[in-house]
Amino acid sequence: MVNFFSREDEQRILEAIRQAERRTSGEIRVHLESKLGGDPLEAAAAVFHRLKMDRTAERNGVLIFLVPKEHKFAIFGDKGIHEKVPPGFWEEVRDIMREHFRQGRFADGVCEGIRRAGEKLAAYFPRQDDDINELTDEISYG
Repeated sequence: MVNFFSREDEQRILEAIRQAERRTSGEIRVHLESKLGGDPLEAAAAVFHRLKMDRTAERNGVLIFLVPKEHKFAIFGDKGIHEKVPPGFWEEVRDIMREHFRQGRFADGVCEGIRRAGEKLAAYFPRQDDDINELTDEISYG
């Protein structure tokens, strides 16, 4: 699973996270899982908590959760951001990512999901002068 994205793709994803987080106090992470034990959104929620993403000061973390071998993924936003985005926002991001994935452009889809989540995070949780990066930007693997 570690080799799903090329080194270049991983760098593009990390840069997309950094770009998004420069404008917000929110935190974005990407996680790849080798197999799914049920519903993707439930699994994403479990990983979200395992990665301690629920411990950000403003509860504004977003996890992009991917299970490439099973062609499944989910986007999980913590309470702070989930309560602020308009209805259907996560589904809209999911659909845009899915279209990229269908075309075999996985890194592009992830980067677009990060960009869109980052825009909403910046709108609702703009970066302040004293903001710190509360979570690593590195891609995690399970």
